[in-house]
Amino acid sequence: MKSQSFKICLLGEFAVGKTSTVARSVRNTFSERYLTTVGVKVDSKTSILSPDTEARLVLWDIAGSNTLDQIRSNYIIGTHGLLLVADGTRESTVATALGLREQAQGILARELPCVLMLNKADLIDEWAIPPHRIRELEQQLPVFTASAKTGEGVEEALGELARVLVS
Repeated sequence: MKSQSFKICLLGEFAVGKTSTVARSVRNTFSERYLTTVGVKVDSKTSILSPDTEARLVLWDIAGSNTLDQIRSNYIIGTHGLLLVADGTRESTVATALGLREQAQGILARELPCVLMLNKADLIDEWAIPPHRIRELEQQLPVFTASAKTGEGVEEALGELARVLVS
């Protein structure tokens, strides 16, 4: 079986669900308790993409922020792809995620494969992101509606990123 390893950085504002996304994907768990990530937390998972291809995703859950300061910038080095996470109930988190992507690409001086995960689909009735904005985003990059709480869309988002990296 062909196997490759990829460093994936999760970027987004505080409390958008990055840590919960990793917990759901790696351990299939979810906690209602909010835990602020300090610095970075690294985990990994293997995605089977076909009978003869797998991708080992090393997931770097970077502490939430609006900017990549010097410390966060160091975590970006060596990144193969980005999972941008935004909170569907807070429209401003989309702009933050896209801004963090631009900053990361600036630090590395190259484009990075990325996927935008609009988290908290379990609260879709409370979403602040209008459908037309989601359609606009889909013209720019792959967008997934997801819920780290229920698991909806999480594997699809990571799987898409893995497929892009392997191809």
